[in-house]
Amino acid sequence: MRLRDVRDLIIDTFSWANYRQDMADPRRPGGILSQTAPTWVPDGDLRRLAAYKIAAAYDHNQAGQLHAVTRGDESALDRRELGDAAKLIDTALGYLLGDGQTITVPGAERVDAPAVDDSEPPEEVKTAALLQEDLRVWAEKELLPMRMQQAERVAVRGGDTVYTLAWDPARARPRLSVYDPGFYFPDFDDDADQADYPDRVHFAWQIPADPNRGTEERVRRITYELGPIGAHTRTAADGGRREPVVDGNGWALLTPGDTVDSEGRITRRYPWQPDRPTTVTCYLTDAEWRLKDLKGHHTVYNLPTDKATYRRRADGEVLERLDLMVDYLPVVHVPNTIPDAGEHWGRPIFAGVLQALDELSATDTDSAASSATTGAPVVAVSGARMPVNRTTGQPEPVMLRAGSVVQLADGGSMDVLDTAGQLAELRQRTDHLLDRIAVNSRLTAAGLGTLDPTALPSGYALELALGPLDSLIGEMRLVRDHKYTLLLKFVARLYQAGRVWPAGELPSARLAFGPLTPTDQAAVLDLVVKAYEAGVISLETAVRMLMDAGFPIDSASTEIDLIQARDFDAAARLADATGDSAAVREYLGLPEAVPETGPAPLIPTPDLPDPERTT
Repeated sequence: MRLRDVRDLIIDTFSWANYRQDMADPRRPGGILSQTAPTWVPDGDLRRLAAYKIAAAYDHNQAGQLHAVTRGDESALDRRELGDAAKLIDTALGYLLGDGQTITVPGAERVDAPAVDDSEPPEEVKTAALLQEDLRVWAEKELLPMRMQQAERVAVRGGDTVYTLAWDPARARPRLSVYDPGFYFPDFDDDADQADYPDRVHFAWQIPADPNRGTEERVRRITYELGPIGAHTRTAADGGRREPVVDGNGWALLTPGDTVDSEGRITRRYPWQPDRPTTVTCYLTDAEWRLKDLKGHHTVYNLPTDKATYRRRADGEVLERLDLMVDYLPVVHVPNTIPDAGEHWGRPIFAGVLQALDELSATDTDSAASSATTGAPVVAVSGARMPVNRTTGQPEPVMLRAGSVVQLADGGSMDVLDTAGQLAELRQRTDHLLDRIAVNSRLTAAGLGTLDPTALPSGYALELALGPLDSLIGEMRLVRDHKYTLLLKFVARLYQAGRVWPAGELPSARLAFGPLTPTDQAAVLDLVVKAYEAGVISLETAVRMLMDAGFPIDSASTEIDLIQARDFDAAARLADATGDSAAVREYLGLPEAVPETGPAPLIPTPDLPDPERTT
């Protein structure tokens, strides 16, 4: 990109694509969005949308086509792209998600723990266990692992992804949806910190015209907005808008359960905080606009309400500021990386090596051309009688094949253009670029599977080689830890709002990702056995270590009960066979038997002096 002034230098979250000329002004002629950017998209969002488009092109091996379209370079269509960008994305995604995801609630594992006095588990423990089980059932019904694959691949590729939740009365559960971040427009105030979440977000996209159905080009926008609680509304008689519900005297009625406080504000008590009234609720609006009704000053943030056509829900409710009966936006934005201070957006996994991917593609293209001349070399012949075209009188080209014989005159010669050296140099450059990409992306050669296993002398050396990858995935999981905790909290609150789960404050649930690298289960088993036999860890800790290593154990407490039951059964069989109580005690690991002279005191008593001697 040619810079004519320091004001042309843009440094932001999407600067990783600034080396491309079409990122300076995506809407200008020749820009990446010059022909596809809708007029209702604000200029402040164009660079972000252009970055998403560039990232998707690299993922689908279409960077050459994009280059040809934006720069008019037809030679870019011959660019060879062999899936290197997609490999970086899929590799990072696999390490990020691990071998599985588990919903956990702190304290739930103690519900089956044996009590000393045979009492019931505490109420908070039973609540945690019930919440954990219900959330896992919801995740299975909503195909959460597959939804996460969809969403997280978009985040790793483009830098961001978005989840939305909505209560489905027919299924009596929250429904989970995944949105492309290109449809996502958070509405920040001018003085707002983008590190905080806004009170209003939009999802908008353009619908093309359909001559068969007689529809024109339209813009659809879905808006979630926090605002003060208002009067109860219903669908108007004409079905186009919503209107307040009034009594016989024309007074607006409140939603059942709402009250008015001393300051005249409408308050509501939500099931998750029944003891604390609030004045805030979330409104949903879903509407369409004809593209020809939008003027130049209209953007996704200020579409005219008088031109809107509001959509209807499945039950017939018009979606114009529909009260969702929750005090939060059921939207979760997940950035791929930790955003910079005051920023909202993340960066893709290959943001720092995009130019290296271009270099690799160019080298692959040159290697293909060099391979053609190496496999079918150019041959120069002198002193040979070549066939002549009788019509034109010009020599005809001769194709050499295996077994061909060329008759040369005296002093004739034949020379072959040897490009094997150049091909070897290009292959070395390819290896160099792959190593550079592995290092700078922090996925490492070991993580990408290009490292020779024989080059590592020990497992400790492998751990050191995977160190940058561990740090990278740790940062990616750190930014997601709060996001998925928030998602599960929203799920629980929607169940409460739908009157399916009881009211009351619920504990926080977490989504735990699987191990980053494969675990040596044999080594872990050997370590657990030795540590348990030595008495340095308990049976509970031993079982928990086996669970963390991937052994198929569903419940630690259940597994401990089975182990102990089998121990006592085997001890009983040993007692019946031998009649040796000492052998049975040794098998169970119990202390030696108390001597026949009587039981030893629980608390040792000191030697008392003889009364007669003291007197």
